[in-house]
Amino acid sequence: MIIIMLGAQGTGKGTVAGLISKEMNWPQISTGDIFRKNISEKTELGIEANKYISKGNLVPDEITVPMVKNRLEQEDAKDGAILDGFPRTIEQAEKLDEILAENGRKVNLVINLITPHEEIIERMITRRVCTNPDCKTIYNTKLNPTKVEGICDKCGFPVKQREDDSDPEAIRKRLDIYEEKTSPLVEYYKNKGVLRPEEISLSINRMGKEVAIDVIKDLKK
Repeated sequence: MIIIMLGAQGTGKGTVAGLISKEMNWPQISTGDIFRKNISEKTELGIEANKYISKGNLVPDEITVPMVKNRLEQEDAKDGAILDGFPRTIEQAEKLDEILAENGRKVNLVINLITPHEEIIERMITRRVCTNPDCKTIYNTKLNPTKVEGICDKCGFPVKQREDDSDPEAIRKRLDIYEEKTSPLVEYYKNKGVLRPEEISLSINRMGKEVAIDVIKDLKK
């Protein structure tokens, strides 16, 4: 079972993917997490990726695609995987189809999360993430704050704001890039019959946890 999380940054893809991953025991494969780890460790990949990420641009396919291919071939992804942050373009989607077809696999479900842009910007500015690479729990200073300010409830590590979440204008630029490059994927997967749109917004009192619960119920049917 291959699941793809679609949706602009800040819609809650990581939260939904994490809950499904935990329940179904499928790895959550996040290109964003891998890039951030390499950037913090100043690896060659991290240095190259940061040249694009720091400007709010997408990392080129020649860096991203081989990394995803290798990850999907690992043992823990044999029965299923949840891709969070890939594919971002039609070209990447087509390459993913080729990678999966080599092993007799395909994309089974695409969850498209939809949230108003102004709500996304507010949510990202107030988002905080656990610095423990084995935890990475996501908090929000307004919606879901830590019990002790700046400290993860689960593991006790510090939580902090991601550098790319601190500038509203950079966030808007990322949203513009998403609309231009990634939103066509909605039509691509709709035509394949695997698209599942889900609205996440405070205005309808429906957040990532509720979406994940509904998806998990359907997966277990």
